[in-house]
Amino acid sequence: MLRSLLNQEQAGHLAPILDLLANNPDLIQLQEQYVETFDSKPSHSLHLFEHIHGESRDRGQAMVDLRNEYIEHGLLPDTTELPDYIPLFLEFLSQIPAEKAAELLGDAIHILSRIQEKLARAQSPYAAIFQVLRGMTPVEPEPLPEPPQGDMEETMVTFGPNADGTEPMLYRKPAVDQPVTFYETDPRKETVSNIAAEK
Repeated sequence: MLRSLLNQEQAGHLAPILDLLANNPDLIQLQEQYVETFDSKPSHSLHLFEHIHGESRDRGQAMVDLRNEYIEHGLLPDTTELPDYIPLFLEFLSQIPAEKAAELLGDAIHILSRIQEKLARAQSPYAAIFQVLRGMTPVEPEPLPEPPQGDMEETMVTFGPNADGTEPMLYRKPAVDQPVTFYETDPRKETVSNIAAEK
């Protein structure tokens, strides 16, 4: 059905993924392959900003900006997906004026091209989709540096009040050795004995 909606050139470019879908009627197996391709490998992630911001705080602001772009064009996605989810982003592009869509695709093509190259190295048929996206913009993809590592991974989560008496819900402090005090006897028992002796 999908193949019949494409012209010959489009069908040729997308042949690897179309063949995968046509020749594998087992939906569960297709779902497993999809999860293995995109959810199990961060380098194939379908979230745009993960490829440039990693898990840093900059990613959050980038997603806010993209969501505002959606709202500015009168679209408020009714979805639990993050704004930088690529299928959501592409659906957004299909619903806005072509000139603006071309501009935003040109901005994103550097990331989409990186994903295509990694999928191609893994010999994934899904690379064909990203190859087609590369051909939809005259912008030449530029190489991207590796995304930064999360800046919150090496700290320890601690609950309880601060030294000034405030008690935040959650704060972090550097992971350092904490002293452990051992008592020869249970100090509670010693206190009870002293009280009894006084009586």
